[in-house]
Amino acid sequence: MSQLDDALRIAVAAHAGQVDKAGQPYILHPLRLMMRMTSEAARIVAVLHDVVEDTDVSLDDLRAAGFGDEVIEAVELVTRRDTETYDEFIARIAPHALARQVKLADLEDNMDTRRLQTIDERTVERMQRYLRSWQLLRSIEDANT
Repeated sequence: MSQLDDALRIAVAAHAGQVDKAGQPYILHPLRLMMRMTSEAARIVAVLHDVVEDTDVSLDDLRAAGFGDEVIEAVELVTRRDTETYDEFIARIAPHALARQVKLADLEDNMDTRRLQTIDERTVERMQRYLRSWQLLRSIEDANT
């Protein structure tokens, strides 16, 4: 079994029963991100990007499953810590190319309002925060390409 297969298995099991803000199975979000990535490592990080933050899976679990340092580091970076603000979280991601690539795709997917039935004031505020973060990360990405 490939590491991507392992990542998919872990993500599907970890997100089982979760739904997104539109009421859809949550696993569809990391799968959409995975499909946008071009490298194996990026696909793995994309599909695992929320398992540590939103489920009982830990970084140690991912290490034990055989994922290497590159994947572990990127998953750790895209996992928001309880002690940091959202802006601190984004700043921590910014210098790391793989984490930045996955977070950009995450923000783009999260800003796609076509899946939402209603857009309230709270959603607008969240989208504005996502857009500011996307602009920052995109400018760094563009400067490095």
